[in-house]
Amino acid sequence: MSYLSIEHLDMSFVRGKLASQVLRDINLGVEQGEFISIIGHSGCGKSTVLNIVAGLLDPSLGGVILDGKEVRGPGPDRSMVFQNHSLLPWLTVYENVAVAVNKLFKRSMSRSERREWIEHNLRLVNMGHALDKYPQEISGGMKQRVGIARALSMKPKVLLLDEPFGALDALTRAHLQDEVMKIQKDLGNTMLMITHDVDEAVLLSDRIVMMTNGPSATIGEILSVDLPRPRDRIALADDPRYNHYRAAVLSFLHDRHRLQ
Repeated sequence: MSYLSIEHLDMSFVRGKLASQVLRDINLGVEQGEFISIIGHSGCGKSTVLNIVAGLLDPSLGGVILDGKEVRGPGPDRSMVFQNHSLLPWLTVYENVAVAVNKLFKRSMSRSERREWIEHNLRLVNMGHALDKYPQEISGGMKQRVGIARALSMKPKVLLLDEPFGALDALTRAHLQDEVMKIQKDLGNTMLMITHDVDEAVLLSDRIVMMTNGPSATIGEILSVDLPRPRDRIALADDPRYNHYRAAVLSFLHDRHRLQ
């Protein structure tokens, strides 16, 4: 069995006497340390899949198994990074990460160990210099770095990324993509990411899961990205394999757009 297994997942939302099926028979196995991107047109249920894995939604049918245990509700073994950084504005950068660390590790770590762990995770995302800054005092990219640090500080088995760079400018997005690649290389995290960006999906992923259109969306194709790591976006720009993968995803999305 895969490290993360999504099995026969169906999701319907019921309003009164009407039921709307969002997802139909989603099956996906994710290996430990693998980076998976989920891509598809708006309304295909990408966020619904992620929210079910996170335990924020209960599926209508099927289920999710992580490391041999069925997912039933939210848990610290799955941490989420949202498109919106979701930082608490009245807390400093340090305190925003400390909220998670103190909640989870107050009994297993001493105060000094917790402080070192918080600062370690902020250094991973190059935010060690801004411990005492408040969210309103830092840029959007920095806020997202803090959100990633907070998620990593929970020592999750799976890191869930819901369009984490979608609200950022192109240059900041590129810097954060590079940092996420480095973090995964150093820590070996299992990552599941939603994106609308084809280049981002090819650059970051081991496999790209392409969803059919909703309603009743399912997995249309899964593309394995056989590019060596570490990956350099400049070098890949002229790599025929990179462009082949990019064209394959664009072709799938174009065909699905014609069916809408």
